[in-house]
Amino acid sequence: MDIGMKWLTELTEAAHREKPGSLVVGEIANYPKEWFPAVDGIMHFTMKNILLGLMNGDIDTQHARRMIERMYSDADYEHMLMSWIYLDNHDTPRLANTVADPQRRRLAQLLQFTLPGSPNLYYGTELGMDGGDDPEMRAPMRWDWVNEQNVSLQWTKQLIQLRRNHRALRVGDFRSVEANALFGFERYTDRIEDTVVVLTNPTHDVVTETVLIANSKLMNTFEFIDALDPNFRVPIYTSMVTVTLQPGEFRALVPDVESRGGYNSYKRVK
Repeated sequence: MDIGMKWLTELTEAAHREKPGSLVVGEIANYPKEWFPAVDGIMHFTMKNILLGLMNGDIDTQHARRMIERMYSDADYEHMLMSWIYLDNHDTPRLANTVADPQRRRLAQLLQFTLPGSPNLYYGTELGMDGGDDPEMRAPMRWDWVNEQNVSLQWTKQLIQLRRNHRALRVGDFRSVEANALFGFERYTDRIEDTVVVLTNPTHDVVTETVLIANSKLMNTFEFIDALDPNFRVPIYTSMVTVTLQPGEFRALVPDVESRGGYNSYKRVK
C-alpha cells in the first residue's frame, strides 16, 4: 500500500517474469478496486471488518449484502478470488476475542471459506486460541490442543473438506440470494452440480423465510441437501426454498441431481 500502485505494478510484473505463476499479495487495507493488477490479490481488510460487524450486530444483513456485492462488482473478480479472506492475524485480536458467541464464530468461519477468495488462517485460530491486543495475539502455538477432541479443529477440517469437495467454492461465480433477514448467496459454475447455496442467519431472532435463487437450471420439486448435514433436505419450488434458521445457524445447500423414480430432469441441463 505505501509503495503505491506504480511501483507495485513494476514489482508484480518483475515477480511474474522471474517466476511465472507466482502470486503477489498486498497488505492493503484500502478499497480493492484500483489495486488490481498492481497486485494479484490483497489481504482483505474490508471483508474482515464487514464479517465481524455482521457477526456482532454492528452491520445489519442488508447493509452487509450491499457492501459485499459492491466490492465484487467493482473489483476484478479473478483478483478477488486470489485475495485472502482472514478473520484475525498477528496485528489484531483473535477471533475468539472479537466474536464472543462460539456459534457466530462458526458462522464467520463458514463465510470465510465460502465467499469468493482464498481463506487465510492465523495459526491457532483453528484450535480456538484466544488473544487480545499486542502481544497477546502472538502467544505461542498451543500444540497441546491439537487432538480429535478439539471441536474448533474438527470444525476447521470440515470447512476445508467442504471447500475441497465443491469446485464452485474455489473458482465459481457469485451472486446474492434474494432474501430479507437472512444473508445468502450462491457460488456457481456452468455445471449445475457444482452449485452451492449458502444461507445464514446473522440475526438474534429465529427466521423463517422464502428465498429466491436465480439459477435457471435448478429443477422444480427436486431438493437441496445440506453439504454439512446430509440429513437435512429442502425442496425447490419454482426457484424458491423456504427455510427456518435459528440465530447464528447456517446451511450450505447443494442440489440433489440424482435420478428419482427412474427420471431425472437434470440430465438436460448438466
